Amino acid sequence: SYFGDKSSCVENTSTLNLTSSSVRGLNSTCVRKPPPSSSRSVCRSHTPLMGYSVTSSSATSAHAAASVIAAVVEGRGLARGEVGMASIDLKNPEMILSQFADNTTYAKVITKLKILTPLEIIMSNTACDAGNTTKLFSLITEHFKNVTFTTVQRKYFNETKGLEYIEQLCASEFSTIFMEVQSKYYCLAAAAALLKYVEFIQNSVYAPKSLKVRFQGSEKTAMIDSSSAQNLELVINNRDSRNGHTLFGVLNYTKTPGGSRRLRSNILEPPVDAETINMRLDCVQELLQDEELFFGLQAVISKFLDTEQLLSILVRIPKQDTVKNAESKITNLIYLKHTLELVEPLKAALRSCNTSLLKAYYNSLEDRRFGIILEKITTVINDDTRYTKGCLSMRTQKCYAVKPNINEFLDIARRTYTEIVDDIAGMITQLAEKYNLPMKTSFSSARGFFIQMSVDCSALPNGQLPSEFTKITKMKNTYSFTSADLIKMNERCQESLREIYHMTYLIVCKLLNEIYEHIHCLYKLSDIVSMLDMLLSFAHACTLSDYVRPEFTDTLAIKQGWHPILEKIAVEKPVSNNTYLTEGNNFVIITGPNMSGKSTYLKQIALCQIMAQIGSYVPAEYCSFRIAEQIFTRIGMDDDIETNSSTFMKEMKEITYIVQNANDKSLIIIDELGRGTSAEEGIGICYAACEYLLNLKAFTLFATHFLELCHIDALYPNVENYHFEVQHVRSNAGNKEKIAYTYTLSKGCTEEKNYGLKAAEVSSLPSSIILDAKEITNHIAKQILHKQKSTPKMMKQRAVYQLAMRLVQTARNSRLDPDSLRIYLKGLKKRYEASCPAPGQNDE
Repeated sequence: SYFGDKSSCVENTSTLNLTSSSVRGLNSTCVRKPPPSSSRSVCRSHTPLMGYSVTSSSATSAHAAASVIAAVVEGRGLARGEVGMASIDLKNPEMILSQFADNTTYAKVITKLKILTPLEIIMSNTACDAGNTTKLFSLITEHFKNVTFTTVQRKYFNETKGLEYIEQLCASEFSTIFMEVQSKYYCLAAAAALLKYVEFIQNSVYAPKSLKVRFQGSEKTAMIDSSSAQNLELVINNRDSRNGHTLFGVLNYTKTPGGSRRLRSNILEPPVDAETINMRLDCVQELLQDEELFFGLQAVISKFLDTEQLLSILVRIPKQDTVKNAESKITNLIYLKHTLELVEPLKAALRSCNTSLLKAYYNSLEDRRFGIILEKITTVINDDTRYTKGCLSMRTQKCYAVKPNINEFLDIARRTYTEIVDDIAGMITQLAEKYNLPMKTSFSSARGFFIQMSVDCSALPNGQLPSEFTKITKMKNTYSFTSADLIKMNERCQESLREIYHMTYLIVCKLLNEIYEHIHCLYKLSDIVSMLDMLLSFAHACTLSDYVRPEFTDTLAIKQGWHPILEKIAVEKPVSNNTYLTEGNNFVIITGPNMSGKSTYLKQIALCQIMAQIGSYVPAEYCSFRIAEQIFTRIGMDDDIETNSSTFMKEMKEITYIVQNANDKSLIIIDELGRGTSAEEGIGICYAACEYLLNLKAFTLFATHFLELCHIDALYPNVENYHFEVQHVRSNAGNKEKIAYTYTLSKGCTEEKNYGLKAAEVSSLPSSIILDAKEITNHIAKQILHKQKSTPKMMKQRAVYQLAMRLVQTARNSRLDPDSLRIYLKGLKKRYEASCPAPGQNDE
C-alpha cells in the first residue's frame, strides 16, 4: 500500500489474522496515519517485522536496524499518569521493565522510548479506539512517525500473567527482579502483552529460565524498590491500609486530586536533580515567609476540580449519543468554564511572587489560549452557569447552561421542564394542606423528586401515612415517600430533561469542536495546579511542626532530627538524634538492645532523605543531604527472629538485590541481617556483606545484634560505631534491675553486650546456671577481643585517614571566615594528635 507520500507511513489500519491456537483472539491492529489524499486501506496479512514505512534512505536503514519491541500501558482512574513499560531486543534475550509516574506531557515516556529506538510499539486497543484516542497514544505516534504501532486487546495486559511469565522465563541469576516488580502492576501488564506478542510474531517461545530481566528506573528520579517503600510505610501503613500514619499522610494537605497524585508519585520516585529540588524549596520558603501569598494561593487552588480527569473526558468522542454521554459532556463543559474562570485569580495570587519557579508558572498562565477558550464558551454558555454542589442544583445548571435564543426548541423544552417542576412543588404543597402534615419537596439523583417530612409517629393517624403514599422509608423521625401521581410527574420531568440534554449536547459538541485546537493549554494548567498544590501542602506541614530547610552537599548531616510519622502518633515529641555520614565516614554500625530505637532511627533517616529530595522541609534543627539515586532498606520484622528457611531466603533475596543494584550514590539501610540462621552463619553473612558494601562510596547504616561486627572499624577507617544508650534502674522492691530506654544515639559500640544473660537474670533460672553462663561468656569475649585488638599502626592509619577526609570536607564545603577556619583547623590537629598512639612522634 503505497500512495507516494514519502513523508509518512501509508497504511491506515492493518488487521493481523492470528491463527496460532495459543494466541487466537489477540485482535492485534497496526495503526498508521494515511496521507491526506489516500483512502482507507486494509492489509489482511501484515507481519510487523516487514515494515511499511517509506522514508529517506538513511531513515529507512536506521529503522531496519532496530530490533527492539516495546509495550506501553497507562493506569486508569486515579492511577492515570502511572506508566508501565516493557521492552525486548529480538537480537538479545534481555527484557527491560520500567514503571514511573509521568505528567500530562509524558516527557519520561518519550525520553525512554527515544533511548530504546524501538522497531515496534505495542499498546492497548483501548488507547486508540475510534474517537477515544488517549493523550499518551497521540503523543507517541506524533514523536515516532517511522515506528510501527500495534494494538492488542486490553485483556492481554495482565499483571498476574506478566509475573508468571517472568517466573517462568527469568534466569536464576536475575531472580531478585521479583522483589523489585512484584507490586509494579503496570510494567508487569506490559511484560505480559509484550511476551505474548513476541511469541506470536516470532512463532517461537523462549526457553525456561533463559531471559535476562531487569528493572530500569526513571533517569531523573531516585529508585525506591517496592520492598523499601513498604518497609518505610511511604504510602501504605503496614498494620492497617486505611490508616493515614504514613509519610504520604504526614505531608498530604493537598486540596485537589491532581496534587494528591503528584505528592504520591514524588514520594515513590523523588527527584535527583539538585536544581529542581532547590527551586521547589525556594517556593516553599517564600510561601512560609509570605502569608498573603500562601493563603491567597491556597484559596484559589482549593476551588480547582480534577483537571486531568476533566481533560480526559473532554477529549473523548463517544461512539453513541446516549443521554448519559450527553449529560457528561454538558457537566464537563461547566467544569471547564469553572476551571478557566480560576486562571485570572490564580495569576493575581502569583503576581507578586519572587522565586523563579512561581514566576515561570505566572508566565505560563499568560497563555492567550485560556482567554480564547473562555471567550468561546461565554458566547454560548450563560455567565452565571457554574459548578455547584448538590445534584438538583447541578441539574438546574445543566438545564439552563446554554444561553436563551440560541435554539428555540431548547427554550420551549426548558419552559416545559420549569412548569413540571413547579407543578410538582404545588402538588406537594396541596398534599401537605390536605393531610395537615409538614411535607416538603426533596430530590435525589436516584429517586428524582420525592416527599420528605420530619414528624413523630404518634402525630400520624393510627401511626401510619395515608394509603396513597408508597415507597415509604423511615430514619428516626424522618419519613421519605412518594405517590403514584408524583411518579408520573417524575417520568414527564425525565422525558423533558432528555430533550433538553439532547439539544444542549448538540450545541456543546459544536462548541467543543471549535475549542479543541486550543485545549492543550489545559495540560499545562493541570501541571501548574498539581505542583502548586503539592508545594502548598509542604508549606502547610511546616507550619504544624518545627521543620527546617535542607541543604544539598556531599554530606549527610542531621542535627537533632526526629521521625516524622512517629511525631504524628506519639503523645510527646520523639527523642531527637544526630546523624553524620561523609565520603570518609560512609559506613555506620549501630548496636543496642531490642526496642532501644534502632529500627525507628534507621527509618527516620530514610524518610528525612525522601522528604528533602521531594522539596519538603525536614524534621530537624539543621540538615544537609547528599542526593541519593537509590534508596534501599532491609528492615527486620518480628518474625525474622524465627529460624526458618523461608525467612532466611527472604533475607538473602533482599541483600542480594541491594548488592546487585547499589552504587556510590545509594543510601542503604540494613537492619538485623542474618537473624534467620545460626549465629555463626549470621555473623559471617553480615561481615561479608559489610565488606562488599565498604568497597562502595554509598552511605550505609547497618544495625545489628552481632557485636563482633563492631571490630570491623579496626580494618576499615571509614567505619563508625554508634549505639543506643540504655540505663539500668534498680527496683525498690527486691534486688532486680530494669532497663530504661533513653532512645539516645551515642558514639561507640554498645556496652550492653549480654542481652540474653540480663533476660535470664530476671527469669526463674537457678543462680548457679546464670553464674556459669557469665563466666563462660567472659572467657570467650576476652579471646575474641585479644584477636581483634587494634595495633598502634592501625590506629595511626585510621587517624591519618580521618584527618585527610575532614580536610577534604572542609575544602569542599566550608563557609567559615579565615579566623574561624584557622581555629577549626587547629582543633582538627589536636584531635589528630590525640588519636595517634604515640603523640610525641614526629608526624609527617
